[in-house]
Amino acid sequence: MIDVEKAIATVVKTGRVHFGAGNAIRSAKMGRAKLILVASNCPKIVIDDITYYAKLSDVPVAIYKGSSIDLGVTCGKPFMVSALTIREPGDSDILRLGERAKEVSEESETETVEETDA
Repeated sequence: MIDVEKAIATVVKTGRVHFGAGNAIRSAKMGRAKLILVASNCPKIVIDDITYYAKLSDVPVAIYKGSSIDLGVTCGKPFMVSALTIREPGDSDILRLGERAKEVSEESETETVEETDA
């Protein structure tokens, strides 16, 4: 199992990241992100926008268990971070979290299809 907090701290120090929901939406639209992390308390409309554009560009989206304050602290920043866009992972293995997020979203799509057929 991956230690998410450690992986986030490592990617912020050694990789290329962008902070904020606006940057996440822009990166998702252009398909430049490798993974987008969204804080659990991010407004639903923002999460919906990010996931919509990320799905079109085949960018994985994962929900961070903590709040935007927790995500900011994990990133080592003195401000809240609602979304974290990972452009380059650096020395971190955080992209495995993105692979897991894709698996979960594919499973939920399969379940939805099965429910519709029944």
